[in-house]
Amino acid sequence: MYSNFGQFINGEWCKGQSTETICVTDPGNGQLLGKICGASTRDTLKAIRSAEQGLAIWRATPAWERADILHKVADEMRNVTADVATVISQESGKPIAQAKREWALSIDQFTWYAEEARRIYGRIVESRVPGGRCEIVHEPVGVVAAFTAWNFPVVLIARKVAPALAAGCSVVLRPSSEVPGCAMMIFQCLKNAGVPAGVANLVIGATAETYQPLIHSPAVKKVSLTGSTSLGQQMIRDSAETVKRLSMELGGNAPVLVFADADIEQVLDLSVATKFANCGQVCVTADRFYVHESIKDAFVEGFARRAEKIKVGYGLDEGTGMGPLINPRRLAAIEAIVADARSKGGTIVTGGQRIEYNGGYFYAPTVISDLPDDALALAEENFGPIAAITTFSDEDTLWPRVNNCDFALSAYAFTRDPVRIRNVIAHLEAGMVGINSYALAAAEVPFGGIKASGMGREGGTEGIHDYMNVKLAQVVL
Repeated sequence: MYSNFGQFINGEWCKGQSTETICVTDPGNGQLLGKICGASTRDTLKAIRSAEQGLAIWRATPAWERADILHKVADEMRNVTADVATVISQESGKPIAQAKREWALSIDQFTWYAEEARRIYGRIVESRVPGGRCEIVHEPVGVVAAFTAWNFPVVLIARKVAPALAAGCSVVLRPSSEVPGCAMMIFQCLKNAGVPAGVANLVIGATAETYQPLIHSPAVKKVSLTGSTSLGQQMIRDSAETVKRLSMELGGNAPVLVFADADIEQVLDLSVATKFANCGQVCVTADRFYVHESIKDAFVEGFARRAEKIKVGYGLDEGTGMGPLINPRRLAAIEAIVADARSKGGTIVTGGQRIEYNGGYFYAPTVISDLPDDALALAEENFGPIAAITTFSDEDTLWPRVNNCDFALSAYAFTRDPVRIRNVIAHLEAGMVGINSYALAAAEVPFGGIKASGMGREGGTEGIHDYMNVKLAQVVL
């Protein structure tokens, strides 16, 4: 597959001209999946020029025609679901059922934004000038540089490419080099659906030869990133030179508040499934559990019992409930977090060790209780299969503990008290709040955080506006 695709520039697949070869590894067995020639600086500059040419065509394409093409993209994606799900599972390690769900969510993005392309509304405001009127219109921001992470290798791309194309922008995508095949499959669907040459471009390669040309190019008017907070901070500094528009979905460390009146069995069923999906490598996953002291013992016991039943294994094997971590670096990072928990008096209720299996990067589903607030498992995003549990006794002391965090992407609470629900929503500092539910990510609603978790929104009606400029025209007749 990798040799058949490669880079996608000006509507055609081509071989990268860099001297660097990108090796793609299956985290479930440590074996080589394939190699591709990385993009060179010249390739990236060519992609930017192609996007400039594509922009002139695409922004002049009527919105209804753009919508029809995006619907065709969704249709093309549906036709290759089985093949793509296999690629997602092999490159990222996630179980095949989770891979299929991610692909379905990606299709939703193109379907939703196909319709949003037809709903780009302006406004007419009465003018103070006799015979005049004020017209407020929305126009595509221009060439977009999009950067995506490896943990959701297709839906992160769809969240950026679909609204950008709906708005009339052209795109140069630079995905994670650990999951390039997933990006290639999406771009083949774009090609098959008839997206004009130059409108969508793909470059895969080293930072110096892809990131640097994109971030410093004056032709690139907007940058969209899903990645770490440290990368986002660097990108903000780098993009200041050319004053680019920015939208960023960065790190998270989601608190989960479990009150005494919650349905514990329901909370546990939802929480265990959420926490260990994608081996915990999810920015909005349940990270740190604040459980009322009156139900702590039952909660911890139930969590551990369910975690121990999860089948850890290769993503394509039947019945696998949790796959591997993405690479050896993540494996070492999880070991360090667990070691820190032990050193600070935390109780490893279950898990807490590597699993030697199939040559992959596996770690046992881990539940840790009795943690102090300064333990890494609570204080930082663990991005792995660790459920960190602590307790609280009253709400007044809870809010400073929960909100004393740089990350503020998502937060969750479980309670059946209507008054408390409103109070929780008002007090939690986060871009998204789930009450008795973890279901936050959908094409029709805005997704994003505040504080060090980023800026801007993806999804919903709000998502397309990050790819548009607002123009006022004062017209006097």
